[in-house]
Amino acid sequence: MAKAAVELELDGAGLTVEAAEEVVFGLREVRPTEASLARVEQAYRALCAALARGERIYGVNTGFGKLSEVLIPQERQPKLQENLLRSHAVGVGEPLPDAASRAALLFRLNSLLLGHSGVRPKVIAYLVALLNRRGYPLIPARGSVGASGDLAPLAHLALILIGEGQAKLDGQLLPGREVLRRLGLEPLELEPKEGLALINGTQVSLAVGFVAFVRAWRLLEAATLLSAMALEAYGGQIGPYDEQLHRARPHPGQLAVAARISELLQGSGLVDSNGAVQDPYSLRCVPQILGASSDALGFVERTLELEMNSATDNPLVFPETGQILSGGNFHGEPLALAFELLAQATAEIGALAERQLNLLLNAPGLPPFLAEEPGSNSGLMMVQYTAAALVSENKVLAHPAAVDSIPTSGGVEDHNSLCSVSAQKALEIAENVEQILALELLALAQALDFRENSKMAPATRGAYERVRAAIPHLTEDRVMQEDIQRALGLIREGL
Repeated sequence: MAKAAVELELDGAGLTVEAAEEVVFGLREVRPTEASLARVEQAYRALCAALARGERIYGVNTGFGKLSEVLIPQERQPKLQENLLRSHAVGVGEPLPDAASRAALLFRLNSLLLGHSGVRPKVIAYLVALLNRRGYPLIPARGSVGASGDLAPLAHLALILIGEGQAKLDGQLLPGREVLRRLGLEPLELEPKEGLALINGTQVSLAVGFVAFVRAWRLLEAATLLSAMALEAYGGQIGPYDEQLHRARPHPGQLAVAARISELLQGSGLVDSNGAVQDPYSLRCVPQILGASSDALGFVERTLELEMNSATDNPLVFPETGQILSGGNFHGEPLALAFELLAQATAEIGALAERQLNLLLNAPGLPPFLAEEPGSNSGLMMVQYTAAALVSENKVLAHPAAVDSIPTSGGVEDHNSLCSVSAQKALEIAENVEQILALELLALAQALDFRENSKMAPATRGAYERVRAAIPHLTEDRVMQEDIQRALGLIREGL
C-alpha cells in the first residue's frame, strides 16, 4: 500500500479499521485534533485538582493490584510511575512484528486522546513522534494475561518514552535513550498516573489481533479466487453458485462469496465439464464455508473498531463531573472472544484450501499427483502432506484460550481474559494459512497446465499467468522450496 500523503487526524473516537490499515501498513502519518488535545489537558488538570484535594486514587497515590492499600506520599509518586514501567516490563519470547508494534502505538495514542486518562499533551507528542518517525518499540510477544490490560508488553512500549528499553528506528535496533535523541526528545519525566495510563490497556492484544484480522481478510479474498480456479481445474459445476439458491439461505457472506466466484468465472469454458451430477463439498459448498468466515470477520471488525476508540485504562478521569472512577475497562474479554472466532474463521479458510488441493491431486482426467510421469516422479504428492500438517497445527491453535482464567496479583485479579494468547494464536493461524494457500496455488497452476487453459475465464487466467510468470511448470521432480516461497509471495502481495 502506498504511503498516504495527508496526515490522518486522530480524535480518539473516529478511527476505522480502514484508516488504521493505512497507518499501520501504508505508513500514513497522524495528527491529533486540537479538540482532542484540549480534552487531554482538561483531564490532566482534573486529576491534579483531585490530588490537591487529597483524594485517594488507585495507582496514583496508592500501590498496584494487591498493594493498592499502600499509600504513596506525594514526593514518591513520580518514582512510582517509573518503577511501574520497569517492574512490569517482564515480557518474553520473540518480539512482535513491526506492524503490530506500530499498531500498538496507534491504538494507545488514540485511546489517550479520548481525554479520560489524565496524561499531559506532552505524552501524546512523544507517541506521535515515535509513530510518525517509524520508531517501533521492541515488545516481547508473550507476558500479558489480558486483564489489567497488556501490562507487560505495554510496559516495554512505554519504557522508550523515559529513555529505556529498545526500539527499531530506521531499521536499527537502538537503546531507548538513543531513539529519543534521534527524535530530538529528552527522556520523559513521568507525572502522576502517566506510567499507569501508558500500560493499563488492551492495545497490544488489539494490535496483534488487528494484524491477524487484516491478513485474514486478504486470505479470504485469495481463497475465493483460488476456489474459482479450483472449479476450473476440476471442471466443477457452476450451478451451486446460482444466486437464487443462495437467496433461499441469505447469509450475507454466503451471498457475497457466491456472487464473487460467479463474477470471476464469467466466460469460463472449463466449468461444467467433468460430467458429475454433484461435486465434492470442497467445491460445491465454498459459498457456505468461506461465507461463514466472511460473516465472522465482519463481527471481528466491529469489535476492533469499538476497541480502537475506547478508553481502557484505570481509573478513568471525567473532567465534566470531576469524578475519577475505578472500573474494569482494561479487561480483554470482548477481544478474547472475537479473536477466538477470528482464529477459527481463518483456520477454516486453510482447511478448505487443503481439501481442494487434495482433490486436484486425485482428480478425474488429471495425472496422479499432477506428475508428468507418475511413478518415476512423485509430483505434488508431498505438498499435500505439508498442507495437512499445517491444518492439523491450526486445529490445536484454534482451541480457545479464552475459556481459561489463571488468577494473578494474589487473587485480586481473579479472572483474566487471556486475550493476548487468543490474538497470538489468530496471527499464527493466519501465517499457516498463507502457506497452505501458497501450496494450493502450486497445485492449481500445475493442474491447469493439463487443462485447456486457454478456455479459462479472463479473471482467473490472469491469475494463472501471474503464477506461471514466477514459477515454471513441474516437468520432473525438483526441490520446491523456491517455488513455495514465490507462491507465498504471490499470496501475500495479492494475486
